[in-house]
Amino acid sequence: MPRKIGLTSTERKAVLRNQASYLLWYGSIKTTAATAKETQSYVEKIITLAVNTYTDTVEETVTTKDKKGKEVSVKAYKDGAKKLAARRKIMALTYDIPDVKGKGETKKEYKERTQDVKHPLIEKIFNEIAPKYADRAEKLGQKGGYTRIYLLGERKGDAAEMAKLELVD
Repeated sequence: MPRKIGLTSTERKAVLRNQASYLLWYGSIKTTAATAKETQSYVEKIITLAVNTYTDTVEETVTTKDKKGKEVSVKAYKDGAKKLAARRKIMALTYDIPDVKGKGETKKEYKERTQDVKHPLIEKIFNEIAPKYADRAEKLGQKGGYTRIYLLGERKGDAAEMAKLELVD
């Protein structure tokens, strides 16, 4: 049974979505111990879903006519049914975090880099996080255990137990 962490159900869902999004984007977050334990369970399910479906792609050959009237065939890779369903479910479970312009990067370079990416967090989950943990599962022979919690002690002011939640390398 999930912890209530002193919030109503809508507030609790919003906090979990927010913390899961930032954990997946930045790799670690600092929060209270109870919230960290809830977020850990939430994020593990998201990563497991991505690991199980990230390889489901379909290759299609699309033929189009160019300006001169010649038929040109282009290979296109699209998400399979399972990956598409997983992608949509993960979109419902997380907030979309916009990509940040890099230091020294011009506006034009930033637009070119982010032109094709509509959902940066989802792309990061399926292109970076899922393959990394799938390789880890093959090497270690275990699935799960994608996150860890470090207890940091009590917070000054209200003495709430603080924790650092991070993705395992």
